[in-house]
Amino acid sequence: MPRKEHHVVPNSEGGWGIKKNNGKRSIKNYSTQADAISHARNISRNQKSELIIHAKNGKIRNSDSHGNDPFPPKDKR
Repeated sequence: MPRKEHHVVPNSEGGWGIKKNNGKRSIKNYSTQADAISHARNISRNQKSELIIHAKNGKIRNSDSHGNDPFPPKDKR
């Protein structure tokens, strides 16, 4: 089963969008990346998904797991 992901990505209008993994359209668009990350983090926590944040060039900048992390830290095992 593929893992659930939400991505914060740049959009064509110069703002930022939140997309589900393999989504073609944004769930919602924001003018700043900070706003998009804040809302995406809430969605990711509620849906227990992986949050993946992209830079303006599209490369992955950061990620955060809010779901069933397949590789928990050693102190959490």
